[in-house]
Amino acid sequence: MPFYKENNINSNTVAYFWKITEDINWFKEKALLNEKSLSRLQTMQSVSHQKGFLAVRMLLQHIDLTDFDLYYDEFGKPHLKVESQMSKVKSQEINNINSKQKHISISHSHEFSCICICNKPVGIDIEICKEKTLKIASRYMDVTHLDNLTIADKIKKATVIWGIKESIFKLKNEKGISFPKHIFERPFKLEDKKGTAQLIFNNNTEDFQFQFDIIKEYAFVCALTK
Repeated sequence: MPFYKENNINSNTVAYFWKITEDINWFKEKALLNEKSLSRLQTMQSVSHQKGFLAVRMLLQHIDLTDFDLYYDEFGKPHLKVESQMSKVKSQEINNINSKQKHISISHSHEFSCICICNKPVGIDIEICKEKTLKIASRYMDVTHLDNLTIADKIKKATVIWGIKESIFKLKNEKGISFPKHIFERPFKLEDKKGTAQLIFNNNTEDFQFQFDIIKEYAFVCALTK
């Protein structure tokens, strides 16, 4: 079982990573799925997408939860059922979270799936760092934030910034939010591994803090309200 690692974002937030190396049949044998997830899996034509979906369920099982503890709201945002007893969770870090209601965010990309559990709303994103993300950077970000970087670092930073915006979008889960028009990251350096951003939407301004990491050739971002 290639559970990859556990990342303690802070005392109330833990991310878990699965590196996908198994074939699809292994996942289908091991992952416990509820009826809705079984139906959803059958509609997925991409084997890669199926594996990412099932690896998320294996991460739940790794912390002694299952797909039956998870549900999605009308906007597609995942939630943990209130009645799920988080005392089941293996991780001492999660057991130390002082909140009855735990929040979850989910992401997967190619070889990695990730879940994050927190005592308040959280958004995460994991993306493979690729040249295409840099090529379309002007569509979703202020490209001056990439000035004076090597091509390799521009690709990494553009992917991190996409992840920042995606994570905040997931956290808020409100129709109409635009990456370039409404989500603005403040200047940061790759070596900072953290920063702040704002969402300006519907005449409201909200501040967020984010942390990020480069895991092999992937960028992982976690966003929380400030």
